[in-house]
Amino acid sequence: MFSPSIGVLAVKVLVVILVILALVLLLGFVLSARIIKQYEEGVLFRLGRVLGPRAPGFRLIIPFVDVMHRVSLRIITMPIQSQGIITNDNVSVDVSAVAYFKVVDAVKSVVAIENVYTAIDQIAQTTLRKVVGQHTLDQTLSETDKINLDIRKILDVTTVEWGVQVTLVELKDIQLPDSMKRAMARQAEAEREKRAKIINAEGESLAAAALGDASDIMMAHPLALQLRNLQSLVEIGVDKNTTVVFPAPLMTTIAELGSFLARESAAAAPAVNAAAASVTPVPVASATRITK
Repeated sequence: MFSPSIGVLAVKVLVVILVILALVLLLGFVLSARIIKQYEEGVLFRLGRVLGPRAPGFRLIIPFVDVMHRVSLRIITMPIQSQGIITNDNVSVDVSAVAYFKVVDAVKSVVAIENVYTAIDQIAQTTLRKVVGQHTLDQTLSETDKINLDIRKILDVTTVEWGVQVTLVELKDIQLPDSMKRAMARQAEAEREKRAKIINAEGESLAAAALGDASDIMMAHPLALQLRNLQSLVEIGVDKNTTVVFPAPLMTTIAELGSFLARESAAAAPAVNAAAASVTPVPVASATRITK
């Protein structure tokens, strides 16, 4: 017969075994349980071989046999650090940008390249230098949409093999040298002065045309000029001036002066003729030289 102490010992051993089994099962469950979030996709490897992607949710894997990689499918914002670039017209500028991309094939993003984020950062920097370097400074400042599109197209061709899609690329900042800023400021000032002169000349042309039309109307209606003179007198009289200098019409004054000179010349002509007729000619004595 077994003694009671042996039975108690057996029960204790059984309890310990059960506790150990429970801990092992719990540890195995913890090691095999995986939770994939809604914005992620899992890539399962079994003994180094890809078994394929895993959808979001609760997943169990074999501990020490399977390896699960989680890949985010959300759009990622990646700033492209400032790059020192020489444009096509030999101007040194510092250009920074920002890129937006997302993973569309989780298996390729894990298998095809070691670190997809570092790779995209490096290829974006080199592409930025390449594209901006093919444009002049004026094109870089004015055609940013075209440059953004060109960079995106080049990145899409490269990253499609990595299972990544570039959704947007934007130039963020363009830093110019101080000497170039001063030159551009002078250029802008000269452009403003040119526009001001052109506008002033156009105004003078319109004013001259309007004055020409007004003179034609006054020539057709002589009283219009007199009415305009009277209106000017009324405008001057508003200020209660003690002295008013009012110019006579130039063309009328010239015509009257010409008429006066013609009348004076006509009146002076008979008097000159009469004076010339009253003068008696003086005879000149002739002298004869006698030679011996």
